[in-house]
Amino acid sequence: MLDADFFRRWMTATAASVAREAQRLTDLDSPIGDADHGANLQRGFTAVAAILEKEAPDTPGAVLTLAGRQLISTVGGASGPLYGTLLRRTGKALGDAAEVSEAEFAHALRVGVEAVMTLGGAAPGDKTMIDTLVPALDALPDGFAAAHAAAEEGTRATTPLQARKGRASYLGERSIGHQDPGATSSALLIAALQEAAEADGE
Repeated sequence: MLDADFFRRWMTATAASVAREAQRLTDLDSPIGDADHGANLQRGFTAVAAILEKEAPDTPGAVLTLAGRQLISTVGGASGPLYGTLLRRTGKALGDAAEVSEAEFAHALRVGVEAVMTLGGAAPGDKTMIDTLVPALDALPDGFAAAHAAAEEGTRATTPLQARKGRASYLGERSIGHQDPGATSSALLIAALQEAAEADGE
């Protein structure tokens, strides 16, 4: 079972990973976006880690709902609303339970991902974070390591695609050959899930 501590570890691990990879995310964003993806996400997840330490929510749903709200209020561009919606809607779907099963979490995360798809109007194949999150979701029943592997594969698969949504879509064919930064940061989020589970001895 997954408790509030697990979800706090997930967010803390994500914040650390985003901080390590911020420059790479910005480098990926430079040719096809606004060259601010890494800096924006680093600011957001640093704020998430800080508020979770300060307020210490005591249920999984409350951890993710608070994290999502914090991202929406601190991250500029599209990243804040998209990641904020993902976490907030996942948290709301988890409800008030003190612990949730991996299956319950997988269902809630699917609710969150579907909310992101609705908000951004993106589907698999559009060269966005959805190309990472949907394969990860589909693999999640096989465990966090499987979800991480699927996320990495989905991220790499964005490179030959032409962007159909987001800032990169304005470039048309020139977006081909670049790995999508949003997909890349989503893979960090899923990798941090595995990290949180391993720290818990899952």
